[in-house]
Amino acid sequence: MRAELKAVIKKELRQTFRDKRMGFLLVAAPILQLTLLGYAVDLDVRDIRTAVHDLDRSALSRELAAGLFADGTLKLAGETSDPGAEMARGSVQAVISFPRGLERELVAGRPAKVQVLVDGTDPVRAQVTTALALQFLQRRGLELGRARLAAQAALLGRAASVPLLRLEPRIYYNPRLKSTQYMVPGVAAVTLLVVTTVVTAMGLARERELGTIEQLLITPMRPVTLLLGKTLPFALVGLVTGGLVLAVGTNLFAVPVRGSLLAIFLGMILYLLSTLGTGIFISTIARNQQQAILGGFFFLMPAILLSGFVTPIENMPGWIQPVTWLNPVRYFVEILRAGLLKGAGVVDLLPQLGALLLFGAGILAISAARFRKQLA
Repeated sequence: MRAELKAVIKKELRQTFRDKRMGFLLVAAPILQLTLLGYAVDLDVRDIRTAVHDLDRSALSRELAAGLFADGTLKLAGETSDPGAEMARGSVQAVISFPRGLERELVAGRPAKVQVLVDGTDPVRAQVTTALALQFLQRRGLELGRARLAAQAALLGRAASVPLLRLEPRIYYNPRLKSTQYMVPGVAAVTLLVVTTVVTAMGLARERELGTIEQLLITPMRPVTLLLGKTLPFALVGLVTGGLVLAVGTNLFAVPVRGSLLAIFLGMILYLLSTLGTGIFISTIARNQQQAILGGFFFLMPAILLSGFVTPIENMPGWIQPVTWLNPVRYFVEILRAGLLKGAGVVDLLPQLGALLLFGAGILAISAARFRKQLA
């Protein structure tokens, strides 16, 4: 059996890399995808085009406008006399409107309002704009109130005393709150899923489509040997590709490696069992390569969307969250994020590793049974 398995593996590797395009798809394409997606999938919000509608034209309104644009999140797009028209044209995403008499009301000690108009078609930018304006104006209002209280206390010959609560945040694992630190591990899991699942499904479907699989079965080779010989090469390629993808992610995007490499490597092996097993299962259903590709992408889209790659699973509807328990991509994304960013080890990741082992063993057993049944 060992000689037969070695011969099938050698034949599969030679046939796969004979086509340079396939070699590019297996090795270079995941690295290219990680690079492009790592830069493209950026959740950091900045340079929000914002116009100023200043009806007060006072020193205070100019000071407030300068403070709002100080950190660069809001990008000044000029002044406007018609906020609604600017928003409708899409030339700006927000408008800060200062009413007439703003400075006069505040100097007199009366409350004044500043209006923030926000384009809600992009909810993330809308929320950031609203929160930033609210935080700045509340802080500036508190400073003005304290200054007024101090002036009144000085007239009475007293010391002004205002109790304050200060928030001192301490951010773990990603102190600079860079979205790439969060997204790149998910991108690595997704690129590895695409390559191994689709290529495995296509490989076996191609053998069936060309009729070469029947020629192999004429030999005294057991179906399990043929199946191992067809999948082990892609497992090895997947490990190499996964290592290269992680190397690019840690060096190009400065994703740290704080946890156990053993846990990450073990998780990658179990993840490949799941992706390769899924590819084999798809190939037992498909009759040709086109059907294998369509079947692969039919599995890929739900797996990616339900993995927590972009949207946290906790934010999904309650009825769909249990479905994610059957998704191997979810567990590998958790392993990569916990292992790379949080310093988790094998013991910390036992639930995710166990889930991948169960899913991988189950899908491989089902796929092998269907494969033997079709060849019987």
